[in-house]
Amino acid sequence: MAAEIQPKPLTRKPILLQRVEGSQEVVNMAVIVPKEEGVISVSEDRTVRVWLKRDSGQYWPSIYHAMPSPCSCMSFNPETRRLSIGLDNGTISEFILSEDYNKMTPVKNYHAHQSRVTMILFVLELEWVLSTGQDKQFAWHCSESGQRLGGYRTSAVASGLQFDVETRHVFIGDHSGQVTILKLEQENCTLVTTFRGHTGGVTALCWDPVQRVLFSGSSDHSVIMWDIGGRKGTAIELQGHNDRVQALSYAQHTRQLISCGGDGGIVVWNMDVERQETPEWLDSDSCQKCDQPFFWNFKQMWDTKKIGLRQHHCRKCGKAVCGKCSSKRSSIPLMGFEFEVRVCDSCHEAITDEERAPTATFHDSKHNIVHVHFDATRGWLLTSGTDKVIKLWDMTPVVS
Repeated sequence: MAAEIQPKPLTRKPILLQRVEGSQEVVNMAVIVPKEEGVISVSEDRTVRVWLKRDSGQYWPSIYHAMPSPCSCMSFNPETRRLSIGLDNGTISEFILSEDYNKMTPVKNYHAHQSRVTMILFVLELEWVLSTGQDKQFAWHCSESGQRLGGYRTSAVASGLQFDVETRHVFIGDHSGQVTILKLEQENCTLVTTFRGHTGGVTALCWDPVQRVLFSGSSDHSVIMWDIGGRKGTAIELQGHNDRVQALSYAQHTRQLISCGGDGGIVVWNMDVERQETPEWLDSDSCQKCDQPFFWNFKQMWDTKKIGLRQHHCRKCGKAVCGKCSSKRSSIPLMGFEFEVRVCDSCHEAITDEERAPTATFHDSKHNIVHVHFDATRGWLLTSGTDKVIKLWDMTPVVS
């Protein structure tokens, strides 16, 4: 394989505002408290913590609450201050936080899953709690009564969950690489469709209800933008990570996607450009440029007395080509290739400098990210890492 050329670092970069430390194990999920200098975190060490900024400028826990099982995920609704926490034992525990964020009051428990809860969403408009678990079940409960309203068995363990309030469509991404769309009613659900585009498992989902597009991140290092609202089946690939994509967040006001990788990379994508679908790779027994046979084409090799060559594909036109006819490399940002990739020689000549202009910026968080949360009102990004540290970033230099 050709060496991968990294994009040049840019001078405009996120500003590290604060490091929040103190958890004994990985912080699986955390959120920035809107209109407050605060953070809510849940950790593998079984603790729920509410961190408030003190006069010293440091964040200290105003709430430290131990749960009976490791905390795997959470959902926080700022309007009602309702905190839903998913546990390793399959339970979802619900609390209400006080106005000053110094106290949390238990409300109810949902026995939602047979094993670890992987994702939770609280939908205020419908009073629903949606969840997925390692038991391969999607479930939804009534938050008023606590009653289970329905469920659906997924093809693999789900790791991404998003919901559209207007259409009542739920999007579930799983470890097999499949995305499932369900239509939810009060007590039943209907399978709308399933689709695949990743070669690895889906690790994160992000839904934009305005443009009606779904973003999926994967262990295959890629992000795909699915045009759900356009009904044209358009899928745009974004290739900008060197490791699995761990988390996604979308800034609607600037139409920028933030994707974070397991290697600590933060990529900010400009989605306010007209992007192009990557072409399907064409099948051929010989190079579609010079007609040299590929190594499995024994008949043409014998007839022409030529040695068979290895097959490659041009990332711009999709044609099957030999190494000699695809000796050049180029970035193609509008196709999602921010790094240089193999292109055939004729496509390389046709690509203009304008087409090579980057549509994403690249930044290093300096810790292996497991979760992110973006506060659009302040332009702050929260990252939590395998190093047990929460970092708060001012993203306004790059998200504006």
